[in-house]
Amino acid sequence: MASTAASDRDTGSLKPVLDVLPDSVYDNPTWRGLAYFSRDLVLYAAAVFGLIVVRNVYLDVLLIVVTSWLIAALFIVGHDAAHGSLFKSRRLSRLVGVASFLPSLHVYEGWVLGHNRIHHAFTVREGYDFVWHPLTPEQYRALSTWGRVLHHLEWSWAGTGLYYLHRVWGAKMIFARFPARWARAINRDRLIVIGFVVLSAGILAGVDLWRGASVLGALWLVARVLVLPFIGFSWIIGWAVHVHHVAPDIRWWRRAEWTKFKAQVEGTTVLRAPKGANFLLHWIMVHVPHHVDMRVPMYHLEEAAAAIEAAFPGTVIDKKLRWRDFVANTRACKLYDFDAGRWTTYAEVRTSA
Repeated sequence: MASTAASDRDTGSLKPVLDVLPDSVYDNPTWRGLAYFSRDLVLYAAAVFGLIVVRNVYLDVLLIVVTSWLIAALFIVGHDAAHGSLFKSRRLSRLVGVASFLPSLHVYEGWVLGHNRIHHAFTVREGYDFVWHPLTPEQYRALSTWGRVLHHLEWSWAGTGLYYLHRVWGAKMIFARFPARWARAINRDRLIVIGFVVLSAGILAGVDLWRGASVLGALWLVARVLVLPFIGFSWIIGWAVHVHHVAPDIRWWRRAEWTKFKAQVEGTTVLRAPKGANFLLHWIMVHVPHHVDMRVPMYHLEEAAAAIEAAFPGTVIDKKLRWRDFVANTRACKLYDFDAGRWTTYAEVRTSA
């Protein structure tokens, strides 16, 4: 099997990997997808209700953290719906996807274009995959002082939310210009997100003012229900994508060297979350089978990973999900030397200069 894996890596074919996936991993009854969506939606609504009625700063902080994670859970459901893995119906996939993305203020069709058609199609490929795409040492040296400060912040463990807001959510979805064939659908979904924000903010402020709150009090309610959980979610999703694709043993590839096998089998990870964590993470950390075939629903990813690892032993990066590993990766992986095929640090770049 090891020689087979090496052969597939050389040819770049994903077909042998797809062939080992059992038919059972594609089973996606409608009721099961709706059950996850409904559960997360009810929990999110309960957390929002708590933020509206609770007037205790410590409970507010706790509820904001909980709400951020529930937004992330809904987002993962929407992410699977956007891939078409949760439901056989495209109409139902879009309906659940749009609704699941609203608390995270994501534009459904913009996400489909950027995530499905670019990130998944060109994972860890130089100049194509825009998610945590590294700068080279030469590009870093050419940055202004402010550009270097921003890079240091965004590529730190604390800056993953800023990176995601700036480089992905803002630059590639909210403020991006899209090809004409996609622009109409994306602009329609932008209006849905804007309408959700305006209507939600208006209702929240109106309710608080009706209860006798000051204008500042009403604005604080809007902030703790809509704004702060969104910022918390942005850090969570930035962290999640970082641990999926950034590590010293994950290589990025020049265009001529890149293959689907290198990208989808070796360019991401299987990270084993602590017991109970998948209640909110929905197995999103079992990421290799998701990149091998987007049609595998989240609740079958562990079964698919087991099949891939059995057929290609020693190929998949399979580790425990640990905070200290993430922090270590943010320190070791700052820039990428495509000539040497490895990550490098700021200190190494200063020394070489």
